[in-house]
Amino acid sequence: MKKWIIPVVIILALALFGIKSYNSMVGLDENVNEAWGKVESSYQRRADLIDNLVKTVQGAADFERGTLKDVIEARAKATSMNIDASNLTQEQISKFSEVQSGLTGALKSLLVTVERYPDLKANKNFLELQSQLEGTENRINVTRDRFNEAVKPYNEVIRSFPNFLFAGVMGFDKKAYFESEAGAEKAPEVNFDFK
Repeated sequence: MKKWIIPVVIILALALFGIKSYNSMVGLDENVNEAWGKVESSYQRRADLIDNLVKTVQGAADFERGTLKDVIEARAKATSMNIDASNLTQEQISKFSEVQSGLTGALKSLLVTVERYPDLKANKNFLELQSQLEGTENRINVTRDRFNEAVKPYNEVIRSFPNFLFAGVMGFDKKAYFESEAGAEKAPEVNFDFK
């Protein structure tokens, strides 16, 4: 009769450990999904502000249409890309970052071009939108950092022993970090030659 007690105790202990590990991984996975949602929300806020900025700039009759077209196209690309938070790979995050960088570049071109339009630079709506965009860029940076902060403990748990034995079987894969763009470590070249 005592012979079956030890195997039952071992099986119960393994089952309890498995349940605890699984619940821990689920909680950490949800934290990563929530953090990714906030990253996407910040980028969406920027896209919405850019739409309003473009409408304000379009009011300047002689404004360069090519610059506006580039911004509109980059915004359309950026808002059309969706990534499943439950399957975040480095490749997906890199593609997302690349598309967002295209929008950032187009937006920078727009803001540089605006410098040649004193009436537009003095427009209250334009100045307010420009200020909100600057704040949104800061929010984007904060949400990307918080996303990475959520990924770290998740990856640590699913890769640590003995959790890694269960993680793959239960469908928990390593999540990718949001990394800086290639060349971001180099300071931008500033040129004040307006010839």
